[in-house]
Amino acid sequence: MTMSSVQPALHNDAVWRSEAGKLLVKRCNACDSPYHYPRPFCPFCMSDDTAWLEASGRGTIYSFSIARQKNADPYVIAFVTLEEGVSLMTNIIDTPLDRIAIGLPVEVSFREVGGQAVPMFMHSS
Repeated sequence: MTMSSVQPALHNDAVWRSEAGKLLVKRCNACDSPYHYPRPFCPFCMSDDTAWLEASGRGTIYSFSIARQKNADPYVIAFVTLEEGVSLMTNIIDTPLDRIAIGLPVEVSFREVGGQAVPMFMHSS
């Protein structure tokens, strides 16, 4: 079964950011560590010398849950660990439910929700 409806797990620009189809995460310029969720200081060394880093958009499913509601299609909420090492909460889309598993390779796909481009992920080959 493939999802036909989507319920965004994240819909808050303070938690994630994207520009022109690019997924961005924060990186500390002092200790070179990427991190998520974004904040004005590095959670590792406390430096305020941070910048946005363009992420590859590729990762793997770390954990997931299939949400089922009465009279609605199921949807998948997951934590995806990006190649850069950070994890974020998101939705898995356009992937058969029986294929979704921990460790499944995924890639970002932006979907418009409420007028915003929301990063979601789907199985990649």
